[in-house]
Amino acid sequence: MTTLLPAAGTSPRPRLLRPDSTNCPGCGMSLGLQWLGEALDATTPTLVIPACCAAVTPGAFPVSAYGVPAVETTFASSAAVASGIARVRALNGESDPTICWAGDGGTYDIGMATLSAAAERDEDILYICYDNEIYGNTGGQRSGATPTGARTSTTPRGKTEAKKDILAIMAAHRIPYAATLSLAHRDDFLRKIKLALSLHGFRFLLMLSPCPAAWKSEPAESVELVRLAVASGIFPLYEVFDGRRFRINARPDDTSLDTYLDRQRRFASSAPAADELRMQIEREWTHLDELARAFPVTQPAG
Repeated sequence: MTTLLPAAGTSPRPRLLRPDSTNCPGCGMSLGLQWLGEALDATTPTLVIPACCAAVTPGAFPVSAYGVPAVETTFASSAAVASGIARVRALNGESDPTICWAGDGGTYDIGMATLSAAAERDEDILYICYDNEIYGNTGGQRSGATPTGARTSTTPRGKTEAKKDILAIMAAHRIPYAATLSLAHRDDFLRKIKLALSLHGFRFLLMLSPCPAAWKSEPAESVELVRLAVASGIFPLYEVFDGRRFRINARPDDTSLDTYLDRQRRFASSAPAADELRMQIEREWTHLDELARAFPVTQPAG
């Protein structure tokens, strides 16, 4: 497997995601990994990955599509394993980051206990959840991240419950930094990654990550779907500092929610669910606006 060498006179830079990964065409996680690699500069992180699509990304032994150290864990233990790694690295005087790279199943649901414990202890970890809103690697079952009305292998008529507000849960731990990431807003994405890397303590980033196989969408439209999610308001783009100060990064425009839903066959024949989603969006944006007005961030972005 080819590894690109740095130019003469420059510091080595990790190639986080090498060619020949097993990821599907249009996978949002692939682009997220590439942009994360860009933001790392010359640092070499240790990735901690629970059971998820990212755990099969590297391919079969003895080769790996990951160009940095990667530890694969059980579904429930990634934040606990990362805590141990981060503490040992600190004792050894190492400064390179420890990064959890996890799907929504191992974050919203099965990994919640160790995630919450690591956040409560303020472990020095950057935790990034690539949220494809299903258990993508085990058959496309519904997760706590699955939105109302989405059809999955375990909700063939559409999920009836609302998506869990994981960012609010993490903000309630009063961690130094929590934010959402958009693959359609590259500059904002890279700024937030670099800001999170510059901080210490537990940091949490949530990236909407289209999965064409489960979303029943076209691979070439993945980034456009994220743009529509932000523009329609279903995926708010914002930051929370210390669990107390809020900054909205992009507001919904006049993009119809139907434009977003119609690009994904997982929402086919779910008009009542679309109405419920619109009401959820209105309620959540009213709440977010109130928080941002009452508890604003005063310093410049980044």
